[in-house]
Amino acid sequence: MLTVALPKGRIAKETLEIFETIFGETFAFDDRKLILDTPNFRFLLVRNQDVATYVYHQAADIGVVGLDTLEEQGLDVIRLLDLGRGYCRVAIGMKQGEKLDLTKPEIKVATKMVNITKRYFAERAVAADVIKLYGSIELAPLVGLADMIVDIVETGTTMKQNGLEVVEEIMESTTHLIANKNSYFEKKAEILDIYEKINKVVSES
Repeated sequence: MLTVALPKGRIAKETLEIFETIFGETFAFDDRKLILDTPNFRFLLVRNQDVATYVYHQAADIGVVGLDTLEEQGLDVIRLLDLGRGYCRVAIGMKQGEKLDLTKPEIKVATKMVNITKRYFAERAVAADVIKLYGSIELAPLVGLADMIVDIVETGTTMKQNGLEVVEEIMESTTHLIANKNSYFEKKAEILDIYEKINKVVSES
């Protein structure tokens, strides 16, 4: 029995579709239930930001989470497979027409992704004042809270509709299959078995 942590929403749906392809049966959560039990798997439905935490602390053996979240959290989990789904970018956005100038003495950046942002500017030896926000990041440059934002971008539409544009891409992200180290050794045969089956579906799609 493997316990699988999935983030609510599209990624959970896409991952369960992969399991349906592999096993030829339906995998679906009932209504608002957060646990789905099947003969060989227990699926947990959690917040995207919590998937790696459930896996790291061994409440789940494996999980599916975006690379951006893994990089932001930095938890010590095994990255088994890039599923190639849920593509997005982590990018710097500024007001339309403005240019990114890393030589400015003071740079204020608003973001939900504090660690990725700090790393990006530290690697360029830029002292940036990073302001943590929990939502509506696009608002920050418009009201003078920050010079720029670092945010997840899928199509860029949200930025555009708020008078911003992408000026620099920090990283690309797709969903990854992860495992905790204990489970990987204790349940290696089961984990490698599902890894190989998922890899086959992903490779053929």
